[in-house]
Amino acid sequence: MQPCSPFFSAFAVNMVYYVDEKTSNFSELSECWKGRKLPVAIMPSNNGSTLALSSIGSNGHTFKECGTDNNMTGATKAINKGCWTIGLVNSKFKYLSAETYGYRTNANGKSLRNKQVWTLTPSGEGESVIIKSHLDRYLSVDQFGNVTCDQEDKDETSKFEISVCDDFSGRWAFKSLSRGYFLGANQEGLQCMAKTPGDAELWYVHLAARPQVNLRSIGRKRYAHLSESQEEIHVEENVPWGEDTLFTLEFREEGPCKYAIHTCNNMYLQKDGKLAPALNKDCFFACEYHGGYIALRDQQGHYLAPIGSRSVLKTRSPTVTKDELFSLEDSLPQASFVAASNARYVSVKQGVDVTANQEEISDHETFQMEYDTPSKRWYMRTMQDKYFTLQAGGGVQASESKRSENSLFDVIWHSDGSISFKANNGKFVGTKKSGHLYVNCDDFSEERSKYYFYLVNRPVLVLKCDQGFVGYKASGSTRLECNKATYETIIVDKGDKGMVYFKGQGGKFLHFHDDGLSADSDTPGGNGFFLELRDPTRMCIKTEQGRYVNSEKNGRISMDSTMMETATKWEY
Repeated sequence: MQPCSPFFSAFAVNMVYYVDEKTSNFSELSECWKGRKLPVAIMPSNNGSTLALSSIGSNGHTFKECGTDNNMTGATKAINKGCWTIGLVNSKFKYLSAETYGYRTNANGKSLRNKQVWTLTPSGEGESVIIKSHLDRYLSVDQFGNVTCDQEDKDETSKFEISVCDDFSGRWAFKSLSRGYFLGANQEGLQCMAKTPGDAELWYVHLAARPQVNLRSIGRKRYAHLSESQEEIHVEENVPWGEDTLFTLEFREEGPCKYAIHTCNNMYLQKDGKLAPALNKDCFFACEYHGGYIALRDQQGHYLAPIGSRSVLKTRSPTVTKDELFSLEDSLPQASFVAASNARYVSVKQGVDVTANQEEISDHETFQMEYDTPSKRWYMRTMQDKYFTLQAGGGVQASESKRSENSLFDVIWHSDGSISFKANNGKFVGTKKSGHLYVNCDDFSEERSKYYFYLVNRPVLVLKCDQGFVGYKASGSTRLECNKATYETIIVDKGDKGMVYFKGQGGKFLHFHDDGLSADSDTPGGNGFFLELRDPTRMCIKTEQGRYVNSEKNGRISMDSTMMETATKWEY
C-alpha cells in the first residue's frame, strides 16, 4: 500500500514513511517505523501540467476563472488558502487544543470547537509543514523536546514532516525536523521525545471544512453523482449539477474516527458500491492525502475508485493511482425559480432566451448562484456555462460565457417568501405573458416581478452558527440545539410557493413550541420555512409566519424576531 503524503501540492515530490501492514502491535511498529521513504508525485492536469488541489475551484472552475480576482467567494478555506483546517485526535479520542490563556496546549478536548482547530500549511521548504493554532501562533519544539505554541513567526523549530501509519487506521505522525522526534501527548501536555511513533504519537485527522461537497475523480476527470436507480454512485458527470451531485462527508467517531459518504437520498455508501439505509462497518473509510488529493481506504486496505464502464464508486485496489484520487470541491448554491404570475419554472430549455414556461425541474431549470462580494449581487449561471445577462432591448438571455456588469442581479427577499431580481439598469425583472423575462418593471409591487426560490442542491442540510452545529440536545431527544460539536443532517421537503419543510432522521417534521425547535411533528401543516441566501455559504431561515429562526447563547433555537438585519446567518 502507498501511504498518504502531506496533502499539500506545492512541491513536485513529497516524502512519506512506509510502515509494514503486518505490524500487529506498537512495539513491532516502533522497530519497523524506520522503513523506506516513498516519493508521491503530483498528478498531472488535463494539459499535462501539475494541478494542485488548491487551484481547483467550485464546480469545475479553476481559480483563473472564479478565484479572488473575480471576487467570487464560496470555496472552502482549504481551497482558497492552499492549506487545511483540521482537528487532531489522539489514541484516547481527545483533541489537541490551544488554550486562549497563556498559549498553553493540551490533548484534553472533547470535541472539535474553535480551540481544537489547527491550520496546516507548507513551510515553503522541502516537504515539511507548519501547524498554526486558532490564535495564529505556531507549534514549535525546543532542543529538549518541549512543545510550545506561542511563536508569532515560523522558524526551523516549527517545521514538521508528516508520516502515515499503515495499520488501516489512517493515523498520522508528525516528526519535528529540528528535533528529529515525533510529536506526542501525555497527561502533562505535549512533548517531542519519541524516536519512533507509538500510540501517543499517532493522530486521527478530522477535517474542519464544510462537510457537504462535490466529489471529482482525478483519473476520470468527472464528478460523482447518485445513479438514476438511486442504488449506487456513478462518477460520470462533466459538471456537478443538481442535488444528486451533493455528498456529505461525515466524520464518525464510531469508525473509529473514520469517514462515511452520505448521499442526497439519505443513504450511505458501502465498500462494495451499494448504498445502505443505515451505517454499518462497510461504510467507514480512512481519509488519506496523496500529492494534494484525497483517497478513501476501507478496513481491508482497498481504496474507493470509479470501476467499470458505468464508473461505479467502490473499493478494489490496494494501491493508489490517479483512479483512486479525488478532489473535494465546495458545492455552490444551485436554485430554481418559479414565476409568481404563471406558476412556471424559469428555464433555458428552448434556447438562449430566459423564459418561465416549464412545469418541472431539470438541469435546464437549475441555475448556479455565484456571489460577487464587492457589489453583494449575484450571477446566475446555466449548466452550459452561460450567464443571465441584460440585453440592450431589456430582455434577459443566457448567451454570454463571460461575466459583465449586466450579468449581475440584486436579489430582494420579500416578507411573503417571494423574491425579485433588480438588474444593472435599476429596473426589476418581470415575466411577460409569453413567459419571457424582461427587465421592464419600475418596482416589485406587481405579481409579474416576483418569483419563488428553491435551493435545489440542498436536499439535506447541515446547519452551523457561531456556537456550533445544529444537532439533538442529547441521545434520544427530539429537541434541536445550535451549540453542538457534531451535526444532525436535516431532510428538506419541497412545498408550494418557495416553502420547504424540515424533517429529522426519524421522519418527524421540525416545528417550534414553547421549549424551542423539535423534530416530533407528524404533519408539515403550519411548520413551513423559507430560505434566504445571504452569501454562498450562509442563509437566513424564516418561518411561514414571517419570523426568523435565530440562535441564542444557551444553544436554544428561537423564532422571536421579524427583523432581517439581526437574523442569524446560518452556515449551510
